[in-house]
Amino acid sequence: MDLVVIGGVSGSGKSVALAALEDSGYNTINNLPLPMLVPTAAYLAGKHVDRVAIALDVKAAPGLPGLAAALDTLRGAGWTVRFLYLDTRVDTLVKRFSETRRRHPFSDDARTLPEAIDYERALVASARELGIVFDTSELSAAALRNWIKDFISVDASKLTLLFESFGYKHGIPLDADLVFDVRCLPNPHYEPALQPLTGRDAPVVAFLEAMPEVERMYGDIYHFVASWLPDYARDNRNYLTVAIGCTGGRHRSVYLVERLAQAFAPRYQVQKRHRETP
Repeated sequence: MDLVVIGGVSGSGKSVALAALEDSGYNTINNLPLPMLVPTAAYLAGKHVDRVAIALDVKAAPGLPGLAAALDTLRGAGWTVRFLYLDTRVDTLVKRFSETRRRHPFSDDARTLPEAIDYERALVASARELGIVFDTSELSAAALRNWIKDFISVDASKLTLLFESFGYKHGIPLDADLVFDVRCLPNPHYEPALQPLTGRDAPVVAFLEAMPEVERMYGDIYHFVASWLPDYARDNRNYLTVAIGCTGGRHRSVYLVERLAQAFAPRYQVQKRHRETP
């Protein structure tokens, strides 16, 4: 029995994630109060519904107190449970709520929108540590749907090693466990013929592979991750996100993510993301 529980901050894309799961064959429930999570799962199990996705209502509790105990109870009842926490930067949330003219669940006469966002984030902060974090700050709805479909395609019982490229000028991903800065490497952006390409294109690959410092950086990152990965696996993690950043997130970081994902794929469950070049 497969259960995906979705939490996180309002405006981070929980409804989009739930819709993607519904499209993938999950029975979905939106805005469920946390105290109803275990009874609802038990009811659905009795009806032989074995693929369920539930987005939690963070205002009913408020916050998500008791979530860890609820997840343990569900796992003890035979469910394979994944808790997905969606997070987004404050400036992006302010923009989303302003553009859609939606009212934030915790906004009132005493709180501005940024204050309501900060208030909610403090309420759910402890839940963040219980799940797999997705940073949706720079994601379109279509990109988030694709990420969700990749997320459910892997074996939940094994650690997934996720390599993610990003551009520092757009901010560090909130979901990163390890971050490597490769801005010191030669930049193909300054080569006019390479500027419109990405790190997946053969001319950019050839440019970077001709640079000894690129090989040195690749080797250092590879050996660091390979050395520590067994320790992360023993920590009962489901996901380890390794983020690699360059200035724009299109050339150097993309190249290294592609190469590292290929190197680890024969031995581990690997995914890759390119935040700036979907």
